[in-house]
Amino acid sequence: MKKIFFLLTATAAIISCSKVKDGEYLITGTATGIENGKTIILQGTDPTTKMTVALDTVKVENGKFEIKGKVTEPSFHTLIVQDAKGPLPFILETGEIAISIDKDSIHKSKISGTYNNDEYVKFNDELTKAQKSLVDFQKKNTQKMQQAQQAQDTATINSLMKQFMALQTEVQANSKKKYITYAETHPKSFISALIVKGMSEDPTADAKKVESLYNSLDESLKNTTPGKDAKTRIGQAKMPSVGASAPPVGSAK
Repeated sequence: MKKIFFLLTATAAIISCSKVKDGEYLITGTATGIENGKTIILQGTDPTTKMTVALDTVKVENGKFEIKGKVTEPSFHTLIVQDAKGPLPFILETGEIAISIDKDSIHKSKISGTYNNDEYVKFNDELTKAQKSLVDFQKKNTQKMQQAQQAQDTATINSLMKQFMALQTEVQANSKKKYITYAETHPKSFISALIVKGMSEDPTADAKKVESLYNSLDESLKNTTPGKDAKTRIGQAKMPSVGASAPPVGSAK
């Protein structure tokens, strides 16, 4: 009994220490090396116009910053750090999100703290591995291609392009498999909802597979914007095309 009581007490203590309630977010950031007063802008997308909008602006103080607010569902947002090259994408969702900014290489910044952001980081790492062969080929042959172009060596140019296209096709096929496998094995991940939405918009995708993946999603994801969009697309794909002849009356058994 004492052990059970201790566990319940410890659990209650952990819950009470949470700084956010359901439907709220708290971004706690470190910005080492960034001067005091530099601005960090939280950007999102207007649901009506689909235009990028600034949602909040804070200033760095002693290498730290904090942004808090309310959120209705997970969605991709970006941080714009003053003087940094490029935006920092992450998933804004309920919970405490920790972001450590690398001002020199913004893509190397660390994001953690919530399930979907942790999954986003892991998913990106896997895609990077899958696309490594393509990146390596480009690095290895960039100079060779430039020299061939200067010399108007069409044989070398065509050979390199042919190799690149073949490798690109292979990488795309492998990446597509990873997308599907991920969605199959992560029904609660927001990334899966985005994958299903993307597949529902692809006319070459297997319609039955798309619907199966959608049905396997957690109910909370089906109610997100990409989940609803996927459901609409799946429904539209089932509708007869304009001009299609109707089956004869009585033909259906």
